[in-house]
Amino acid sequence: MRTKVRNQISKGVVAVAGVCLMTIAGASAAPQGKASKHDQHFLVEAIQGDLSEVKVGQLAQQKAQSDQAKQFGKMLEQDHSDNLNQAQQLADAQGVQAPSEPNSEQKAIFDKLNGLSGAQFDAAFARSMVKDHEEDVRKFQREAKSQSPVADFAKRTVPVLQKHLETAKSLQKSASR
Repeated sequence: MRTKVRNQISKGVVAVAGVCLMTIAGASAAPQGKASKHDQHFLVEAIQGDLSEVKVGQLAQQKAQSDQAKQFGKMLEQDHSDNLNQAQQLADAQGVQAPSEPNSEQKAIFDKLNGLSGAQFDAAFARSMVKDHEEDVRKFQREAKSQSPVADFAKRTVPVLQKHLETAKSLQKSASR
């Protein structure tokens, strides 16, 4: 009888240990795949956008003719570097593989801008930043209204993008004179 009780206790301990191990394994893997497909797509696009804006901001500081365009480039580099860090941390927490470079369309815009200089650069840079930030403001506002885990990030980012849009519009007016 004692052997039977010991066997049952041993089986119970093994079962509890197995459940504990499965729970621990599940907990350590929990962040992976946590984000919905929509959130994954949003975060990937946000990170690619930040990577692109940092590079374009650096380019503007080198190639722009006007001080206003150079200052805007510096603002883009700083603000999008900060936002990039936040987006990458959120992607990591949500189990999203963060991209390491802009998408092909963003690279093409960079290459086009890189081929320009002076007033031509300033005008093309301003046009590009107005278009880009109009799209970004819409995307981030839409995401900010969602109930997703990335909504707070989007809400915090919208004012920065709106400031960039207004600055780009001002730059575009100056460049067209």
